[in-house]
Amino acid sequence: MPKIIPIRELKNTASISKYVEETNEPVFITKNGYGSMVIMSIDVYEKEIAKRQIIELINDSLKDIDRSNPKVEGAFFLNEMKAKYGK
Repeated sequence: MPKIIPIRELKNTASISKYVEETNEPVFITKNGYGSMVIMSIDVYEKEIAKRQIIELINDSLKDIDRSNPKVEGAFFLNEMKAKYGK
């Protein structure tokens, strides 16, 4: 369950820091009842950035595959390479 606190509770930074470090969960901050910001540990942040980068690389690769022609099946390609290079 996500932890949600109003912005006025940001005064207690030590307990918030302890929470995000121990649980690896973000804390959602609200202002006037609406979402305003998120606080998370550096480890969680770095993992999320890494995930995003991997997803972007995969999506770019899939776009490259869609643009390239002609497409061949893997077994056919391997057989062609074996015939061409003798291995």
